[in-house]
Amino acid sequence: KIYDDGKKEVLDKAFKKIKVLADKITVNEAGSEIDKVNAQAGIAPVKVSDDIYRLVKAAYKYSVETDGGFDMAIGPITQLWHIGFDDARKPSQEEIDAALKLVDYRKITLDDKKKTVYLEEKGMQLDLGGVAKGFITDEVVKLLKKNDVTTAIVDLGGNVYVLGKSPNSGNNWTIGVQDPNQARFVSLGTLKEKNVSLVTSGIYERKLVVDGVTYHHIMDPKTGYPFDNDIASVSIVSKKSVEGDGLFTKAVFSKGIKAGMTYIEKQKGVEAIIVSKEGKIYVSSGLKNNFKITEDNDYKMGNIADLN
Repeated sequence: KIYDDGKKEVLDKAFKKIKVLADKITVNEAGSEIDKVNAQAGIAPVKVSDDIYRLVKAAYKYSVETDGGFDMAIGPITQLWHIGFDDARKPSQEEIDAALKLVDYRKITLDDKKKTVYLEEKGMQLDLGGVAKGFITDEVVKLLKKNDVTTAIVDLGGNVYVLGKSPNSGNNWTIGVQDPNQARFVSLGTLKEKNVSLVTSGIYERKLVVDGVTYHHIMDPKTGYPFDNDIASVSIVSKKSVEGDGLFTKAVFSKGIKAGMTYIEKQKGVEAIIVSKEGKIYVSSGLKNNFKITEDNDYKMGNIADLN
């Protein structure tokens, strides 16, 4: 939504930008640049567009900075499970072990001059779903600013960016933080912010139930299974949405609540809200006086010091 007068054509440009980028990134779609890279794994480097090369470079950076907690080459694992799709299933341990051998971002070669991406082994696959929405969100925000938009909301489902101040109050926007145990758009609390991204990722979004065990879609590149710890959801407040997606959310999920929050506290300009499976909410120090729990829910504030 754009709230500036006379900017209808900018809104049209924004939706067009989203479609163009999504078509280039989404796997198993005709014309996808990521599909072309995957198809040439172990064969040859593939030249990609400037947009996609910047996305791949960012994904590589986050793979390094999370020590593989986010691994851009996790495609063989996500394709095996395919959680969120009609053919989702729990793979055998043998299948997982074989796929894990192909999950290694260090076996990806990038050529900055030629803008090429090369997966060094056959069977390797990029999966940039963990950073795609954040990247697209940031690109839309750039487009809005370039066209002199001063007040807007970008919401790609799980990734929200608030630009400028709320037109209703003239103050910061009130942003709802997703409740991991409820449907989309049900918030467990609120923040008041401007010119920031809020990214929420949780085990509630896509899941598979096998023999009474629930498996969510956020995969651990080290084990080939969904992350298994005390976290139900992570919300990251940062200047760039792609960072909230690829770097900080995955870093926290890979570490668990206590180590994850310790990690966040060391980052400049980044805050987090972590919800435990037990229904406790942990917020980083910069949000202590900002975050408010929504009335009429059963969540309680937790204390990191009480965790083992």
